[in-house]
Amino acid sequence: MSTIIIDTITGKSTATTVTIGSTPVVSASANSMTIRGEGSAQTSIQQGLCKAWVNHDQATVNDSFNVGSVTDNGTGDSGHNFTNNMANIHYVGSGMGVHDSGSYSTFMSYDHDDPFTTAQATVNQQLVNQNLHDAEPVNTMYAGELA
Repeated sequence: MSTIIIDTITGKSTATTVTIGSTPVVSASANSMTIRGEGSAQTSIQQGLCKAWVNHDQATVNDSFNVGSVTDNGTGDSGHNFTNNMANIHYVGSGMGVHDSGSYSTFMSYDHDDPFTTAQATVNQQLVNQNLHDAEPVNTMYAGELA
């Protein structure tokens, strides 16, 4: 096996694919890149990425990506404030939480009284009996289009 060590690869200005062997694995067009998945299907790199995620205890952010702060709106009710806005309100969020060393788990639900905006998502943490509850930590991620 050979090893190539370089700092920069510069392609031709007309190049739109990266090919390994005889199969193109990355294709590019205006503002879009696709990559070959596990089989032969292509998937959009931009659409397939997680656009924001956060791990927090009430308003204390433990770690995050594209979430600048968390607003504690009360028991089991939190607002996730994006650093870079979403393009529209039709993005999706998914999450869960745990508390007391795993003695119970919570699931994330959409707060219909405070709908998603492009700048912020308000979500609830609920127990299986649907009661709101503060989880520690809450783990939530978002997918969709950035503005």
